Amino acid sequence: MNMDDEVYNAYREAGALARKVLRRGAGLVKEGAPLLDMVEETENMVTEEGALLAFPLNVSFNEAAAHDTAMPGDERVFTRGDLVKVDLGIHVDGYIADTAMTVDLGDHGALVEASRAALEAAIGAVRPGVVTGELGTIIQAAIEEHGYRPVANLTGHGLDRYDLHGKPMIPNVAMNGGTVLEEGMAFAIEPFATTGSGKVTEAARVEIYKQIAARPARLPSAKRILETARPRRGLPFSRRWVPGDKVEIGLATLVRNGILHPFPMLHDVPGSFVSQAEHTMIVTEEGCEVTTR
Repeated sequence: MNMDDEVYNAYREAGALARKVLRRGAGLVKEGAPLLDMVEETENMVTEEGALLAFPLNVSFNEAAAHDTAMPGDERVFTRGDLVKVDLGIHVDGYIADTAMTVDLGDHGALVEASRAALEAAIGAVRPGVVTGELGTIIQAAIEEHGYRPVANLTGHGLDRYDLHGKPMIPNVAMNGGTVLEEGMAFAIEPFATTGSGKVTEAARVEIYKQIAARPARLPSAKRILETARPRRGLPFSRRWVPGDKVEIGLATLVRNGILHPFPMLHDVPGSFVSQAEHTMIVTEEGCEVTTR
């Protein structure tokens, strides 16, 4: 795969900014701090740095693994014992950096280390010619060595321009075959380790959507939603970002008409804990460059 200097530099710029903002944002996760304040302050950091969000900041508590973000007027606060996943995506001219870390407000250090160790082990194996199934084998082994389960139905993913979930798919469990890595590929590896079942399911609550079809809408609330969605060029947005009232009616209508795709919150079994670690990288001639490290 070819990647010219302009594209390469955009990926690197996005990665450097994502690293900086993630560290600052994760530092706001403290016992007693309001979730909504933390999310909005972190998202504002991105625009202050001259970049754009690739997706709403994901902040997922305890058994939740992904697709959670602050609701409008969210009253949740971080509490002692929480295990908090902070997942940030930034893009520069459509070229994306996706990175995540887990903040431990309890006694979950070994679980946090399990996903982090799996990520580092997988990164160490990335090079042209490696098959993605081999990375899944490495991730699963590293997590199980720490005494936990990998989340089997969440994966890493390719990052194309304005596309968060392109090829290749990077499994978190052992599998045969897969995509052969090539120089110039950009993707995120994101191991999830859990004390639960090792499989996430969808919750009823949805805060994140993306536009998947370009068709007109009649409802004023639906029109306002599309005014928020269209400039995203298919990248996800938050319900919280849409101004005005009756947003729920507009969202339901647009989903029903196949114009929006919802992303329900994903979680393991109640009472379990999930950790996450994630970096974005570009495959190089002899290995990879991690843009978000």
